[in-house]
Amino acid sequence: MSIINWFPGHMHKARKDIAEVMPLVDVIIEVLDARIPFSSENPLVPELRGDTPCIKLLNKADLADPDITDRWVAQMEQERGIRALPVTQEAPDKIRQLLTLCETLLPHRNLEIRGVRAMIMGVPNVGKSTIINTLAGRIIAKTGNEAGVTKAQQQIKLPSNMLLTDTPGFLWPKLSPPSCGYRLAVTGAIKDTVFDYADIALFAADYLLKAYPSALQDRYNLESLPETDIELLEAIGIKRGCIRKGGGVELQKVSALLINELRAGLLGPVSLETPEMTTAEEEAAKIDEALKAKAKEEQEKIRRQKARKRYR
Repeated sequence: MSIINWFPGHMHKARKDIAEVMPLVDVIIEVLDARIPFSSENPLVPELRGDTPCIKLLNKADLADPDITDRWVAQMEQERGIRALPVTQEAPDKIRQLLTLCETLLPHRNLEIRGVRAMIMGVPNVGKSTIINTLAGRIIAKTGNEAGVTKAQQQIKLPSNMLLTDTPGFLWPKLSPPSCGYRLAVTGAIKDTVFDYADIALFAADYLLKAYPSALQDRYNLESLPETDIELLEAIGIKRGCIRKGGGVELQKVSALLINELRAGLLGPVSLETPEMTTAEEEAAKIDEALKAKAKEEQEKIRRQKARKRYR
């Protein structure tokens, strides 16, 4: 598995700007992709927010497996000061519940004197701008089905005297475990120019074969399931006519087809990670990092020994 990272300059600036504004914020609204709540959850938020209450909005919940989403909500709400709410653009009234939910997190505040000051953040292309427009009841934030549309902070006055600070979608310099980068790429949070479609399609195919085999059979009319990721892409390519001149499946074309249909929800509700899966991945990543650090330390030790011998 290769490493997928995307951290352009405006994201570095966004992180610095958020850190500066954070002390003035009453409530943080972090928009997550309900299909990948862990991978789309910014690990920098806990250190930035301190004790500030946080609402985790699991957006695009209609595209995610509802049973798995319920498990994510239960896990998130075990943490102090965290509330989790699955939402979808198809149910705008539930999104508007956010206004009341923010107020309930500030029980000792006289909201008539000063309304809630909230900050909304999330990874690129998670649907943050559409949520803002729903809350405001008008088009304020620019939307687009691509990563990195919002480039700078803006403040928006919402009903109930709430002041909302909108921030650019940003990632973090190192996506770890590596599977997080792949899931972000599969769901569209990373620009398509950063990765190879065949690479992430093979990742998605491998997962779907294990987790959603019947969805694959139904969508692509497969009589039997292939055993491997590459065989699955080949089978889909044959069914959909992704054949190159001279025969053989055109891998890039069928890869883009699978990823775009998965993003659009055409395979049905699919979650790309579970709480148990990501816990195991985190543990494995920690062990891997420790082994790498130890190997680096050993190499440095050998280097110093050679240097001492050379200058004796």
